[in-house]
Amino acid sequence: MKSLTFSLLLVATLLVAQPANAQNKTIAETAIEVGNFNTLVAAAQAAGLVDTLNGSAELTVFAPTDEAFAKIDPETLAALLKPENIDQLTQILTYHVVPGRVNAATAYDLDFAGTVNGQRLPINLRGKGLKVGDANIKVTDVQCTNGVIHVIDTVLMPALSNIPATAQSAGQFNTLLAAVGAAGLAEVLAGDGPFTVFAPTDEAFAALPEGTVESLLKPENKQQLVDILKYHVISGRVYDNDAVAAQRAETLLGRGVNIGLTAEGINVNDAQIIARNIDASNGVIHVIDKVLIPSSLSSREVMNSLNSAVERGAPVYNAGQHGQCCEIYMRTMSDIMAAGINNADDHTMSMIRQTVNRAENTHSMTERAWVLREGIDSLYARMGQLRD
Repeated sequence: MKSLTFSLLLVATLLVAQPANAQNKTIAETAIEVGNFNTLVAAAQAAGLVDTLNGSAELTVFAPTDEAFAKIDPETLAALLKPENIDQLTQILTYHVVPGRVNAATAYDLDFAGTVNGQRLPINLRGKGLKVGDANIKVTDVQCTNGVIHVIDTVLMPALSNIPATAQSAGQFNTLLAAVGAAGLAEVLAGDGPFTVFAPTDEAFAALPEGTVESLLKPENKQQLVDILKYHVISGRVYDNDAVAAQRAETLLGRGVNIGLTAEGINVNDAQIIARNIDASNGVIHVIDKVLIPSSLSSREVMNSLNSAVERGAPVYNAGQHGQCCEIYMRTMSDIMAAGINNADDHTMSMIRQTVNRAENTHSMTERAWVLREGIDSLYARMGQLRD
């Protein structure tokens, strides 16, 4: 089957005229010389990407022909070429580009390739037709000085909506979106990211104890809501296979979630992923069937958090920025107090509350920093005596 596939590739390559001395020209120069990529070249010029395609970094380009661009509505294409839409055009064009020189032989065993856009591109060279995304590969392995071109018959379209917009269009995340809005996190999740979101459905929120959602949406419980939502978000674009391989991921809350593969599918803590790898322009969404609630911290997690606070706070204090140091220390102690600690006695939790209260009532930033630091050191020593 593999030899048959490469025979077809060779035939396809021979049936299309190759540019003279292609191996002595850059990707951009080759595309211009061939004469069947005029729209692609114009789009690359509009997006300011020609220098990149002429550069020294090796790239693999899945290049749509003029006929491929002709399948797009003319008004849509004209709009994409306008200066005000350069970001969207750039997202589309970079979705056709893979870092490095990826020849057909290399790509044969691949199911996906990570693009410069950030989203991954499905590849299938093992079927009857040679496919990349929804496009057919017509010519492979046009070698250039700075990479390789594979000719395709359809323009590839990445996800262009951000995470909140993607969730909104799905229609099953109304409670999640309301919570994100109440927590003031909508702008963050609509930002550059990228982020990976484990998104509970409306049914998942409805399964919480009666009154839980209503309570979390109250202004006085905003911080608790923020913490819960951050527990569902990972920095970076993490697809399912990478998540399973990692087994654990650090959330924006600073707390880890466990990821495992079972007979039923992929679990995140005790929630199951029921739909995965939903791309957005600034990340990826995995749909889960339960809301993830952060449990109390282990002594090891507390010690790691305290260490991190000192590592970040001490240099800031020494630089004379005592107020910023206080913010780091106060946030750490407040978060620990809110989460709770496994097997901690009342005296330990009381000690944390007293440290926070003393700090809040100390107006000098220098003195406040030392109150918090003493509390951090005392708590760290006490954590060494606890067993999870």
